[in-house]
Amino acid sequence: MDKEKIDTQIEYLINRIKKNEKLLRKWRAKENITCYRIYDKDIPEIPLVIDIYNDYIHAADYRTFKVENEDAREKWLKKLLVEAGKVLNIPEKNIYFKFRKRQKGLSQYEKFDKRSKTITVTESDLQFEVNLSDYLDTGLFLDHRITRGLVRNECKDARVLNLFAYTGSFTVYSVAGGAAKTVTIDMSNTYIEWAMRNLKLNDLYSKKHTFIREDVSKAVDFLKEDNQLFDIIILDPPTFSNSKRMEGVFDVQLDHVELINKLLKLLDDNGVIYFSTNFTKFKIESESIKAFKIEDITEKTIPPDFRNKKIHKCYKIFK
Repeated sequence: MDKEKIDTQIEYLINRIKKNEKLLRKWRAKENITCYRIYDKDIPEIPLVIDIYNDYIHAADYRTFKVENEDAREKWLKKLLVEAGKVLNIPEKNIYFKFRKRQKGLSQYEKFDKRSKTITVTESDLQFEVNLSDYLDTGLFLDHRITRGLVRNECKDARVLNLFAYTGSFTVYSVAGGAAKTVTIDMSNTYIEWAMRNLKLNDLYSKKHTFIREDVSKAVDFLKEDNQLFDIIILDPPTFSNSKRMEGVFDVQLDHVELINKLLKLLDDNGVIYFSTNFTKFKIESESIKAFKIEDITEKTIPPDFRNKKIHKCYKIFK
């Protein structure tokens, strides 16, 4: 790519970042947010996603096409990010970049460098540990910020079950909202321990809140056998999983009806399930789900810093 074209793209990117930063400034201050999306593939020729975490940039290349010269593309994107950092007053050493390479026919993310960096960020009045370097995702899904707030507002004295819990951000919001008890379930020891640290980070940890490392399907069967009931269930499963730790394969499109119907039996009267997925082609099979009502709340759960309005789909399912 010639220098003139690169300089033009840098100008476009910088102008868009300046525009977005101006639009988001008052909102960020009002919501007390230090982690947000500043650029969301706004310009088709620059398919980057750029997130800000305090005074760090976490960026990823979201292209869907094969590139002949990976090294040249990496250098081009790095140059763009360095210039973006200058506009945001973020030094190059605070930029973390993940990019996708094709290997054996499959795309996977690789780290831009080997630095290991964990920091604490603020969302509303809560704090979360994020890892900028070691994993594909940082530990906090920014697009679920509004959904977490909805749960918090409804869980006073509630019993909350958080499934596929990842690093437990929904658990933190639930406890902060006054939940009577929470059960947090994930297959990964790493994420269960991370979730516990997030609760402790906010001085919310107590014996009322249980953490379980288990396959969700097995855990749900156990909870049913134990006659446990919940008022709110958080369900944010992966699109697809064939982990060695679980029996069989999970596919959100194929398996959501069976799983949701199982979970409805764990709800007490007037209980609700918050169900979300980032599978863009997902279609909920409402007629097969034995619920009183299913409300599509996708539109109102997309935060203002996400220009991609298809980042997730979200439903509130009433027993």
